[in-house]
Amino acid sequence: MQVAIITGAGSGIGLAAAKLIAASGIAVFGVGRDTGKLATLEAEIGDPALVGTVSVDVTTDDAPAKIVQAALDRFGRIDHLVNNAGVGSPKPVHEASDSDFDSFIDIMLRAPFRLIREVLPHLNEGSSIVNITSTFAHIGGRRGGAYSAAKGGLKSLTEHMAAEYGPRGIRSNCVAPGVTMTDMVRHRFEDEVFKRSNVETTPYPRLAEAEDVGSVIAFLVGPGSQLVNGQSIVVDGGWTKTKYLSPRVTRTTWVEPEEA
Repeated sequence: MQVAIITGAGSGIGLAAAKLIAASGIAVFGVGRDTGKLATLEAEIGDPALVGTVSVDVTTDDAPAKIVQAALDRFGRIDHLVNNAGVGSPKPVHEASDSDFDSFIDIMLRAPFRLIREVLPHLNEGSSIVNITSTFAHIGGRRGGAYSAAKGGLKSLTEHMAAEYGPRGIRSNCVAPGVTMTDMVRHRFEDEVFKRSNVETTPYPRLAEAEDVGSVIAFLVGPGSQLVNGQSIVVDGGWTKTKYLSPRVTRTTWVEPEEA
């Protein structure tokens, strides 16, 4: 039985991916900080043979060794790694402090890099690494700042690994979600500007749910993606690839912005 380590597995995209991967018969080793959320993961998968967890802050210096050893102790092997742990609420460059920058880079670039390095000796032909990036690794947008820098760096790292470790049969790919209706994002829709700027520019009748992104992750660790390597699959309903504006927006009378 193959085994997949998933960081940030207790909620949102990580939880959705874990459930779908376990349903395919691949055991899941979930990593997160919140023991309550990890208990929810175990309960929702339901089969103790298909799930194990460890509570670790992925940014700590000893986290990679702890995660890998715990996964080996539980299942005896590692076949896939999904780097999903992340944070939101990005700031533009002029508002971001050094500590803001360090925080984004730490959790969304440094931590994945170090965990990949620790996992690589245990991966064999047929293994895969999936890094969760963002549409803002592909396109510029306001308020990106350090968040965009971290996600763009992770995309570039993935492409390097596809070339470096592909000959060993280890595939490396990205999944780049757009705005996804998770608990971390849902409250943002109380802001009408945020809501309109995403809904009215997406040429699909709804935004992504966690399961939409999770299903792409499950595909990339599954047997049907054996020739997919070095790719970024964007899950955003066409937001990054079109200049779509809904009829509601294009029919609205132009209103000049108020003076600052």
